Amino acid sequence: MVKKFYSSVEMIQQLVAFDTTSSKTNMHLIDFIQRYLSLHGVESTLIPDPTANKSNLFATIGPEETPGVVLSGHTDVVPVDGQSWETEPFDVIEKNGRLYGRGTSDMKSFIAITLSLVPYFLAQSLKIPIHLAFSYDEEIGCLGAPRMIAQFGKAQVMPLACFVGEPTNMKVVNAHKGVHGFRTTVYGLEQHSSATHKGVNAVQYASRLITYLSDLSNEISNTMSDSQSEFEPPYTTIHVGTIQGGTAQNIIPKECTFSWEYRLMPEEDPEEIYNKFKMFVDTDILPSMRKNFANASVDTIQRTIVPGLRAEKNSFAEELALNIAKDNSTGVVSFGTEAGQFQSAGVPTIICGPGSIEQAHKPNEFIELKQVSECEGFLRKLSEFCCYDKMYDDN
Repeated sequence: MVKKFYSSVEMIQQLVAFDTTSSKTNMHLIDFIQRYLSLHGVESTLIPDPTANKSNLFATIGPEETPGVVLSGHTDVVPVDGQSWETEPFDVIEKNGRLYGRGTSDMKSFIAITLSLVPYFLAQSLKIPIHLAFSYDEEIGCLGAPRMIAQFGKAQVMPLACFVGEPTNMKVVNAHKGVHGFRTTVYGLEQHSSATHKGVNAVQYASRLITYLSDLSNEISNTMSDSQSEFEPPYTTIHVGTIQGGTAQNIIPKECTFSWEYRLMPEEDPEEIYNKFKMFVDTDILPSMRKNFANASVDTIQRTIVPGLRAEKNSFAEELALNIAKDNSTGVVSFGTEAGQFQSAGVPTIICGPGSIEQAHKPNEFIELKQVSECEGFLRKLSEFCCYDKMYDDN
């Protein structure tokens, strides 16, 4: 078999061409990566989801018996449905020093740059291995990474550090908010719309719950904003993302479902907001609903728990990243990543990747070519650091 070599831009073009929207499989992309690694003599392990329709991929370059550095990224992207794209979203278009396409910023470029450098990594005399950890379903709650991280507990050696390549304009980020996501369904009583006194309108009660969340969000922003915090915004946020309910204008709706989340500042109680919501349901909403219908109910399930990334000043991951970046400063971000999951497993973790989060999830998503070049340089320097045993002495 002939080895295949790609420039970073060529590999970005290859990966973006796979439509790995979270609602679809990522197996075509994973198979491509596995074949590419195999051509270069790198074995990889697939860690599928329960349906085997999606998979993580984990591979090691260098000595497997030695603690290494993880390069982590997610393979899924958000939908393009309903967005006004000026180009075909799954074809990379280069224009004015930018690469346009879904996932160019968030975050296939990091994975592509990493893969394009595999031959370079292999040519180094690595004393410290470089682990490739590519996950599924990050965009809908970081669902894939924990199945991969669980494998570390079965291994004899834990990684020294993890670099998550989410877009930070190649700045070193050492903290992010946690994400807790929920789906709430209100069950009322269907009636003709002329008999409002007999029915229980699920949409209207759901609206009261959404209003409560909105009021709670305003209360938090007004009373708990931390002017000293680097986070933007500097407080916990609450957001309602989707709502579905009702069947016809002249039918009192018996069911309404909405999804909501809060993005939690570090060190705050992750249960406090949910407990307040639950109390409002139990003391205000349900008693009112059950005046007309004893079996009315409100069911809430938690769909997402993404732990926040806590700042660990002078951790090995942070010091190594700052050394490579020739920088003395770190930042924080409000979006969630798998970084907190790696950290919770005992792996020192930071976020550092090419592109801007300002371009993520938008039509006409792009990455600057200079960001691609900067990431290449960063990863080359990382591999050079991995050639020296003294890394252990610094840890």
